Amino acid sequence: MTISEARKLKALEDENSRIKRIIADQAIQIDILKEVNSKKW
Repeated sequence: MTISEARKLKALEDENSRIKRIIADQAIQIDILKEVNSKKW
């Protein structure tokens, strides 16, 4: 593996981690909204 390939791999891994965090945050928000919406006011 060349240095250039290693840098690209690291960049992809960083982006993948960032996207996973975004998805987890959105899943939490969806769960919260579902819970709030299910309550009878």
